Amino acid sequence: MLAAGAVTGSLPGHQERRTESGQAGPTAAAGGRQEDVRRAAAEAMADGKSPLQAAERAVSRSGDRWGAVYSRGEYEEFQESLDGRYTGVGLRTRRERDGRIEVTRVRAGSPAAFAGIRVGDRLRSIDGRTVDGLPVTEVVSLLRGDADHASVGTAVTLGLQRGTRAWSATLRRARLSTESVTVRHPASDVTVIAISAFTKGVGDEVRSAVRHAPPASGIILDLRGNSGGLVTEAVATASAFLDGGLVATYDVDGEQRALHADPGGDTTRPLVALVDGGTMSAAELLTGALQDRGRAVVMGSRTFGKGSVQMPSRLPDGSVAELTVGHYRTPGGHAVDGRGITPDLEAGSDAMKRAETVLTGLGTPP
Repeated sequence: MLAAGAVTGSLPGHQERRTESGQAGPTAAAGGRQEDVRRAAAEAMADGKSPLQAAERAVSRSGDRWGAVYSRGEYEEFQESLDGRYTGVGLRTRRERDGRIEVTRVRAGSPAAFAGIRVGDRLRSIDGRTVDGLPVTEVVSLLRGDADHASVGTAVTLGLQRGTRAWSATLRRARLSTESVTVRHPASDVTVIAISAFTKGVGDEVRSAVRHAPPASGIILDLRGNSGGLVTEAVATASAFLDGGLVATYDVDGEQRALHADPGGDTTRPLVALVDGGTMSAAELLTGALQDRGRAVVMGSRTFGKGSVQMPSRLPDGSVAELTVGHYRTPGGHAVDGRGITPDLEAGSDAMKRAETVLTGLGTPP
């Protein structure tokens, strides 16, 4: 999950890595739990044992589903991914209804592009492991080699299929920059804005895309496979489509708070949001806001269901532990964690085509 697109949520004033330094620290209860992990790591270090392993055991005992411990190197890699940089091969994938993993994008100039992989190819295996049925986030983690702390230049062998042809290709991982926001215009009255992850600057990019869309164009916001990221960027994205108001409520150890959109967003353009089982965390927060406030028609399949918030804590050896400190709800008060968001209209592999039809039926902006 670490380098799979920032799946952990974070909220203003309650994180180290998601915002500029100097934000408020953890609440007393969260700090107490994290102190237990920090103490276990310190005691292990004093005894000449692995602080990382001791922290992992402490987090495991906490029963926190999303709790995790990352080495210093992993944490730095994660921070870089939030800045839009990562180590990988340049593929974006989607899990189909039958569990197949399909390539949905090949980054130009990437190792995948040089290997001749195309959109629509089926990804069958990674280093011999069958990927059918795996969550998209786990597929991304395997491609990047997270478990082995893979670096630039390491090899990864992919099993692929195109029609009746099956083959293997060995690629070398490279240092790539993410294109978190892509914009295209399949028709004069349709603008598709796809967001792969909420990295830094995404909110500004989306606002710019909306502002420069043709006057008569409705918008399809493609959040399929978006595993989350910076909650502040998800709120900024909501601000592109809302004129202020509530985006989500959340609690941090029982203390209730709220997130609000900035005023001045475009509320006139027809809007369809596409989601699937790979839509997670901050992407679900955005989807819930647009759906509950009647701003968008949500299409696709039920989202993943991660509505919890983690906060990082630095350990004595430089590694980082995370524990869940809160959960968020949509403006209508709906809990997301473990439930996900049900779309207004179900759609599978033909979701984009159907979204264009629905968008046309919503009319054009005045």
